[in-house]
Amino acid sequence: MTPAAAIETREGTIVFTDLSGFTEFTALRGDAAALSLLDLQERLVREQIGDSGRIVKNLGDGLMLWFDEAQDAVRVSIALQERFEEASGEDDEPLWVRIGIHFGSPVLRGDDFIGHDVNVAARIVDLAAPGEVLVSEACTAQIEAPLDGVVFEEIGPTIMKGIPEPVPLYRVMRSWDA
Repeated sequence: MTPAAAIETREGTIVFTDLSGFTEFTALRGDAAALSLLDLQERLVREQIGDSGRIVKNLGDGLMLWFDEAQDAVRVSIALQERFEEASGEDDEPLWVRIGIHFGSPVLRGDDFIGHDVNVAARIVDLAAPGEVLVSEACTAQIEAPLDGVVFEEIGPTIMKGIPEPVPLYRVMRSWDA
């Protein structure tokens, strides 16, 4: 039996996006419109993410993103929601996106990440409403200085499928929304 390879982890912020209502959109508008919507989401993410993070992978109707810094993940996620809303009005394409953010130390697997922290981030996005950004307390704890124009509204400890302990969550809001 060969010895197991050393596990390499990286500390940082995992972000998931998810197009809300994508299955119904595809059924009603067709595959070509669905592809157009996916391309729009990816283009807007690439424009906003800049050098502060990267797209890890495409997940069908969502994306997995990586940021070294939690504050960058939150800033970009807020900017994305604003851009998604603008694009929905411009193109008559309903770009309703949910975003979930978690800070942790996932395991590196090539250019991908796996493990418990990835699973937590994936569960957080599942709880977000269309147009909403939810973050874990682990993420907010990494943000040392207040983010200009950003408020974290406490939701509280939340039970998630397959996650043994409740995860304290916060809703990210622009300060004029509070």
